[in-house]
Amino acid sequence: MKKFKKLLLGALTLLVAASVAACSNGKSSSSSNGKGYTPKSLTIQFVPSQAANKLEAKAKPLEKMLSKRLGIPVHVSMSTDYNTVVEAMKSKKVDVGFLPPDGYVLAHKQGAADLLLQAERYGISQPGGKQTKKLVKFYRAEILVKKGSKIKSWKDLKGKSISVQNPTSSAGYIFPVAELKEKGLDVTKESKLVTVTGHDQAVLNVLNGDTDAAFVFEDARNTVKADNPKIMSQVVPIYFTKPIPNDTISVRPDMSKAFQKKLAKAFIAVGKSPAGKKVIESVYSHEGYDYTKDSDFNIIRKYDKIAEATTK
Repeated sequence: MKKFKKLLLGALTLLVAASVAACSNGKSSSSSNGKGYTPKSLTIQFVPSQAANKLEAKAKPLEKMLSKRLGIPVHVSMSTDYNTVVEAMKSKKVDVGFLPPDGYVLAHKQGAADLLLQAERYGISQPGGKQTKKLVKFYRAEILVKKGSKIKSWKDLKGKSISVQNPTSSAGYIFPVAELKEKGLDVTKESKLVTVTGHDQAVLNVLNGDTDAAFVFEDARNTVKADNPKIMSQVVPIYFTKPIPNDTISVRPDMSKAFQKKLAKAFIAVGKSPAGKKVIESVYSHEGYDYTKDSDFNIIRKYDKIAEATTK
């Protein structure tokens, strides 16, 4: 019996030592209630909705704004695409991802991310693509063509070239592809899809005649309006999809609930401050952040399945 007790005591000692060693590694520490980790420094990663180098420079000021409210260092970086952010969160290299709706659904399915907040934007009125004064949690995708094009409706896209985003982009791929598939046109097989990085580049491709059409968010023409004031009349929409849930701020599922609550309040506060509002407007055209729930993204899951079926 004494021998057994010694063996048991030795095993427990090794177990405790291993636990202490594990907690001492990495940049995070376990929360006091044992239900998640509390970051000692926070890593945030974005995905490009416009030229990546421009976006990273615009997002950098968020580091100081959030650090001041959280009391820890904050590091902002830019990813190449949505999948890279998901993988980084899954491997615990990134704590927070600014994920589009489809990117969030993918990350959540893989156990890499949970919802923290959803972005708010001003609604868009058509024709003209002007902002309204109403904050909304959704947007639409649109199909753009050059003014005077023979393409008058979605039916005319058969055999034409289309600028699209990465296949995980809701507005730049999923929604247009899925809705047109339901209508009877499989653009993945009956059109030529040209993948570009950034909705601004897709707009310019149409303007320059590099592609016949583009799948972009409504109204992506505004992203190039400063450089080309005539863009609204030179490139025009021919189709709008159903509403798409706005972008998300997603976090690792193992982050402590207490820190998630603190982080959510920090982001909401940044969005309400004049300086913070200016930054998030320039990065993603966000006007603020609000709480949300996973079921709001079920339409994304439905359209994902339709879009995935087109690749089989």
